[in-house]
Amino acid sequence: MVALTFPDGARRDYPDNITGLDIAKGISPSLAKRTVAMALDGEVRDLADPIEQDSRIEFINREDPRALELIRHDTAHVLAEAVQALWPGTQVTIGPVIDSGFYYDFFRNEPFTPEDFPAIEKKMREIIARDKPFTKEIWSRDETKRVFRDKGEMFKVELVDAIPADQTIKIYKQGDWFDLCRGPHMTSTGKVGNAFKLMKVAGAYWRGDAKNPMLTRIYGTAFSKQEELDAHLKQIEEAEKRDHRRLGREMDLFHFQEEGPGVVFWHAKGWSLFQTIIAYMRRRLAGDYDEVNAPQMLDKSLWETSGHWEWYRESMFAAQSAGDEAEDKRWFAIKPMNCPGHVQIFKHGLKSYRELPIRIAEFGVVHRYEPSGAMHGLLRVRGFTQDDAHIFCTEEQLAAECLKINDLILSVYQDFGFTSDLVVKLSTRPEKRVGSDASWDHAEAVMSRVLEQIAAQSGGRIKTSINPGEGAFYGPKFEYVLRDAIGRDWQCGTTQVDFNLPERFGAFYIDANSNKTTPVMVHRAICGSLERFTGILIENFAGHFPLWLAPKQAVVATITSDADEYASEVTAKLRKAGLRVDKDLRNEKINYKVREHSLAKIPLLLVAGKKEAAERTISIRRMGSDKQTSMTLDEALAMMLDEATPPDIKRTNAAG
Repeated sequence: MVALTFPDGARRDYPDNITGLDIAKGISPSLAKRTVAMALDGEVRDLADPIEQDSRIEFINREDPRALELIRHDTAHVLAEAVQALWPGTQVTIGPVIDSGFYYDFFRNEPFTPEDFPAIEKKMREIIARDKPFTKEIWSRDETKRVFRDKGEMFKVELVDAIPADQTIKIYKQGDWFDLCRGPHMTSTGKVGNAFKLMKVAGAYWRGDAKNPMLTRIYGTAFSKQEELDAHLKQIEEAEKRDHRRLGREMDLFHFQEEGPGVVFWHAKGWSLFQTIIAYMRRRLAGDYDEVNAPQMLDKSLWETSGHWEWYRESMFAAQSAGDEAEDKRWFAIKPMNCPGHVQIFKHGLKSYRELPIRIAEFGVVHRYEPSGAMHGLLRVRGFTQDDAHIFCTEEQLAAECLKINDLILSVYQDFGFTSDLVVKLSTRPEKRVGSDASWDHAEAVMSRVLEQIAAQSGGRIKTSINPGEGAFYGPKFEYVLRDAIGRDWQCGTTQVDFNLPERFGAFYIDANSNKTTPVMVHRAICGSLERFTGILIENFAGHFPLWLAPKQAVVATITSDADEYASEVTAKLRKAGLRVDKDLRNEKINYKVREHSLAKIPLLLVAGKKEAAERTISIRRMGSDKQTSMTLDEALAMMLDEATPPDIKRTNAAG
């Protein structure tokens, strides 16, 4: 007998190897009908699986959040069957679930195109309507290879060879069609529903190796309800409008080119935006942090000591010096992180416990190798600037420092317009790590207590969670995930506790008993990669920046040449006040100028004509509005200066 515990706490005994489906049917036919899978001790399983030991059991229906991955997995199988039904001879390879849906890779002499989607989707709906059950069979390794070899599915044969010898070979059938798969699946193809859509095609090398055949990857997505799919598609449509790469071109902010893969060519307006963000961050750190600058390139011995050469080498750029002398033949690495350099700065000179905490910050440019296919505009680059800081403190000061960092991060995000749905995740020890279990136990215990305080102090505004095994190799960390204007989540800030790096470098301070003591090191970033954060801001605001952030805050445009002199005078006065303003005296119609500057996302258009010049006024048109407001020049200047004052300076002015 097996003892099963249900969600309501009830405990019942059942015969050995009874299936979840049998249990559901015994409770009620309607439960069995609406259940698509089960969870045993939290692990999602096929409903038809035999239950072999005492467990906690839960029944999962299509609306359960855990069913979404099953729906997408099943849809991938339906896609593969549809493709092979329409184009016999096409080989299927792998079809995993991903964050936004799923994909399946196919091998065919002629690649698929989006024009094939209507036929594929029609066939998929036919397969779903047939509502064939998903059934699992265990095959021998030799039988599996023989069957797929006979079908001409050579990629599947190779996959079988890659499965570890101690793992069973699972085959899932849906009617006559079958696939090699780990599972689990729902009970039948009909449970997939019709809330799915094929999204795009891409090329992908088999197993990610350019030496292997090129496959066609078909991406799709699926949801339990049509309204969820519609909301997702609308979000994608909105995201395309907000794509920072397109807006970067329209606003003349930056570009990328092949000669500098993964590094940004900032144009004047983009650099202005970037420097505005850095200036804001410098003000927020003033008084608490000392800004430093560590070298860009350091001998590999330092990275060996830090552990990066062992744990992070594949992501580092390194070069050997070109000197003729033997002693000059040294390996150097361009820094992927600022922390080893900051430890060297801390070590320079004797430190007393009375000086702690010591907080040092750097807007440090770092370089990390990213595969070509992974790079994505400003959001994923190889060279970027971190708003990085490291705090050296005692163990007793650690919790307070983490809370202080938390308050700063929340305040910064609020100033940039991210005011809701913030998540703080505690990422715990990874499998590959440095340091003793005791030091990890201590660090995780401290951060768990801090996480509880963060949640309690937020009044419910901040959600918290645990991210098992996702910590840095040197210590656990907090990850701050913010949500943008269209509901997308972005991981930006981090707080990482490190008991290991200072010890590896021999860093110490003199404690109250005159003993050498290793400090705790806290790695802290708020925006993270400033390039990436800039891309997030561009998309969050869709280029419609608040005046304090806008790279170009206003354009003074003339209606007729009679106002040229006055427009120049207005521009000069606004610039003298510190505003970022251009003038447009071209002999073009005002409507043409409005359209052009609106496309460039200029927040304010100041229109000057003969009337405005005579009355010493200005007509103001805001981006996205057809209305104009007439003001005196002094009133306009006061209004603009107020809107252009960064929020942190406004708080300082209000306080004092």
